[in-house]
Amino acid sequence: MISYDVIEHGKPLQRVVKDTPKPQGSEVLVRVTRSGVCHSDLHIWDGYFDLGGGKKFYVKDRGCVPPFTLGHEPFGVVEALGSGAKGVAVGQKKLVYPWIGCGTCAMCKAEQDNYCLQQRFLGVFRPGSYATHLVVPDAKYLVDADDVEEGFAATLACSGLTVYSAIRKLPALTARDWVVVLGCGGLGLIALSTLRALGFERVIACDVDESKFAAAKAAGARETVNSHDLPTALGHLHQVSGAAVAGALDFVGMPATFNLGTAALAKGGRYVLVGLFGGEVTFSLPPIAQRAIAIMGSYVGTLQELREVVALARAEGIALAVEPSLQAVERIARSMPAQLSSTAQDLARRKPSEIDHLNGFIARRGRELGVAVPVNQTLAALVKLVEAGYERGE
Repeated sequence: MISYDVIEHGKPLQRVVKDTPKPQGSEVLVRVTRSGVCHSDLHIWDGYFDLGGGKKFYVKDRGCVPPFTLGHEPFGVVEALGSGAKGVAVGQKKLVYPWIGCGTCAMCKAEQDNYCLQQRFLGVFRPGSYATHLVVPDAKYLVDADDVEEGFAATLACSGLTVYSAIRKLPALTARDWVVVLGCGGLGLIALSTLRALGFERVIACDVDESKFAAAKAAGARETVNSHDLPTALGHLHQVSGAAVAGALDFVGMPATFNLGTAALAKGGRYVLVGLFGGEVTFSLPPIAQRAIAIMGSYVGTLQELREVVALARAEGIALAVEPSLQAVERIARSMPAQLSSTAQDLARRKPSEIDHLNGFIARRGRELGVAVPVNQTLAALVKLVEAGYERGE
C-alpha cells in the first residue's frame, strides 16, 4: 500500500510504500477511493493549535507523534475482513466513521465514541485516509451512503457530521427566533445548507468577506451581515432579528466571532463554538447568569449522528457549497514537494470569483493526467490531482 505521511511537522508529506495490513479479528480493511481534506489536518500537520496569549497546544503531547498518516474523511471499498468481522461484505462501498474510541467504556457502548478518553481517531491517533488502504477496528463504524456522490459522502464524516451535531445543540426554537452562522467558509456554508434542509428559515450569515454572501444566500441564509466591526455588526444583527437571536453557531472560533456571537444572543440563547482558529477571551461572569445564556463547544459527532446526516443528505439534498478555501490550498501547496506544487500555487493565487475558471483548470489538468476529478469540489479535486501526479512521478 501507499500512504502520504507526516514525517516532520510543517514539512512536505512523504510518499511511503509499506505492506498492506491484514485485518485481524473484527477489523475491516478498506481500500480508500475518496478522502476529504479538513482544516484540522492543517493544524495537526503544523503540530499545534493556537490557544491564544502566546500559548500553544502541541499534538505530540496527546500522542500524535510523527511519522503518521493524516485523513479523517474516508470513503472506500471493503477489501478484506478479519475472522470476526460481521455485517459487511467484501466489495461493498462504505463511508467510514473516524471518531473511534476504546470500544469498552460507557461512552463507547452508548455509541458516543467521540467523548471517549482513550481515543483511536483515524487520521489522528491511528493511520488515516491519506493512503490507499485503511484498517477500521469494527464493521459497525462503516456507514451506507448509497445515492450520495462519493466525493461529497467522504466529507460527511467530519464537516457534515460536525455541522449537524452543532445544529442539534441549538435550543428549541419558536417561530420568531433566529439563528446566526458565524463564518461562511466550508463549514459555514454546509451549515446553511443543512439548516435549510432541517427546516430552519430565519438564518443570518456573518462574515468579514462580503464576496461570500452570494454563496451564503444560495446555501440558505435569509440575511447576511458584515462582521468586520463588532458594534456595527451587532446593531445590524439586532435590527434584522428583532433582538431574537436564539442560537449562534461559530465556525471560525476566534475572539472576534466569540464576542459577536455571545453579544448577539437574546436571553436564554445558546452560543455553540465549533471552529478552532484559536485565541483567548476575557469574559465577565455575571451576565452569563443574568442573561441565562449558554456557551458550549461541539466537536465532531456520534456514530448515530453520522447515520442521520447521511440520511439527510440522501433525502433532502444538502450540498457541499462551491467555496474554495484559498488559504488551505496555499498551505497544502507548501506541504507538497516542489515539483508538484505549481498547480496548487496557481490555484491559491486565484480569487473566489474565478471559481468557474479554477474548476475548468482542474478539469483540464485531470484530462492531462488521465484521471477523473470531482466536479465543483476544489480541494477534493486538488488532492486527486496531487495523487495522480505522485503516481506518475510528476
